[in-house]
Amino acid sequence: MAKKMMLKVVILVSLLILQLADSQETVTTPPVESPHPPPKIECDGECNRRCELSSRPNLCKRACGTCCERCNCVPPGTSGHYETCPCYANMTTHRGLRKCP
Repeated sequence: MAKKMMLKVVILVSLLILQLADSQETVTTPPVESPHPPPKIECDGECNRRCELSSRPNLCKRACGTCCERCNCVPPGTSGHYETCPCYANMTTHRGLRKCP
């Protein structure tokens, strides 16, 4: 009985070691940068979409337009989803508040 248990433990440890060795061999390749910059998006239309439900649409569109011109992207939807456009999400005002709506 002890031999069977010992054999199971040895097999289990061997499988774990093989799994760890296999996971260490994964090769990651760096992302390939495109030789051409992405095309400019149409900021007016994107900001109209983003600000359509804002309580202050003119202010929202002006801030969004500035952010869009600098970042060349506007997150989807009318609010949130900042993870899709990190540049847009990281812009702040002089007081440290989020600049982009």
